[in-house]
Amino acid sequence: MDEEYDVIVLGTGLTECILSGIMSVNGKKVLHMDRNPYYGGESSSITPLEELYKRFGISDSPPETMGRGRDWNVDLIPKFLMANGQLVKMLLYTEVTRYLDFKVVEGSFVYKGGKIYKVPSTETEALASNLMGMFEKRRFRKFLVFVANFDENDPKTFEGVDPKLTTMGEVYKKFDLGQDVIDFTGHALALYRTDDYLEQPCLETINRIKLYSESLARYGKSPYLYPLYGLGELPQGFARLSAIYGGTYMLNKPVDEIVMEGGHVVGVKSEGEVARCKQLICDPSYIPDRVHKAGQVIRVICVLSHPIKNTNDANSCQIIIPQNQVNRKSDIYVCMISYAHNVAAQGKYIAIASTTVETSDPEAEIEPALELLEPIDQKFVAISDMYEPRDDGTESQIFASRSYDATTHFETTCNDIKDIYKRMTGSDFDFENMKRKQNDVFGEDEQ
Repeated sequence: MDEEYDVIVLGTGLTECILSGIMSVNGKKVLHMDRNPYYGGESSSITPLEELYKRFGISDSPPETMGRGRDWNVDLIPKFLMANGQLVKMLLYTEVTRYLDFKVVEGSFVYKGGKIYKVPSTETEALASNLMGMFEKRRFRKFLVFVANFDENDPKTFEGVDPKLTTMGEVYKKFDLGQDVIDFTGHALALYRTDDYLEQPCLETINRIKLYSESLARYGKSPYLYPLYGLGELPQGFARLSAIYGGTYMLNKPVDEIVMEGGHVVGVKSEGEVARCKQLICDPSYIPDRVHKAGQVIRVICVLSHPIKNTNDANSCQIIIPQNQVNRKSDIYVCMISYAHNVAAQGKYIAIASTTVETSDPEAEIEPALELLEPIDQKFVAISDMYEPRDDGTESQIFASRSYDATTHFETTCNDIKDIYKRMTGSDFDFENMKRKQNDVFGEDEQ
């Protein structure tokens, strides 16, 4: 432990593990520590089921009907991967895909007027959907064709829209789209949590809708993927990558002190020994005095013995409840997976509802989502503070990640990773930097 490292990483959440993987591939000497005896930090999957009951302070043991405890792997933070998104790109470039198996999520649904409807995933579905009337469908189709052809480097595709000046609200007006379609496009396709984007330049929204349709085009049922055995597999996959490139891992290692000299970090003290470093990456829980609270998220894990009603008996799905539908500022999300993903006992389903907290009664805020899930066998309620770093870390060389937000995918997490990478190295993040540099221990040497 008494050694000099380029980078020390504290906490084995997904953000930390991806960064330690990238740093190791780039030839940095990395020490990665976690005070917990398991990988994943806030983003781990809990197994066996008894452990989840303990974690949420439920004194009874799980009933017999829940099956074997070790058949469960329950995510603490519900998210899916966009099939064409940044995390999948990171997994492919680093070849961490070798350690994981994915399934396509069976459908995405949107809530409107108390009911849920499938988000149309093909033109045929869009034309048959009850989400909008006949004329509305034609206008929506025109809008989707415009988005698909839009290329920010080719003004011929702009049709009078300035990507940096025209707001998204103005684009909707141009195509004469009604409020329901706007809700559905902004929240179920562009995946915004609030309506602030309407006042902003339209380029980002257009790119988000493109990401959705390109992700959808890859597998057809929905744009989302989910790893077998739960999201806790993701940080472990990147931890293996780091270890192959010489990264050192220590779990169950208490952090006594972050050692500073002249205002910047020089090492970490643990059990009386100091490991020295030039840079430090950590999650907010390791440096409470260097982060500030930026809000709260409520997540309710629900165990069900049935698929969710009106989802065509899907064994995995996402439901988005747009804020307008329930008089809120931010959307409510439901991610549902099941025994088909090796995360629950046979015939059992796990649905996790989450949203950004807006009032002093978060459980009442999430009620519309829970109503869709009835009957619920057991629920586990977590209200988590969200933290952000107070500064960019360039002076102290301490780079804190942000807490995981209420979005149902990893795009914001990947943006945080790219942002930390840029602050640490001074250069823009480039996926090429993630490519494996050497033949590794899989015996795949070039003959």
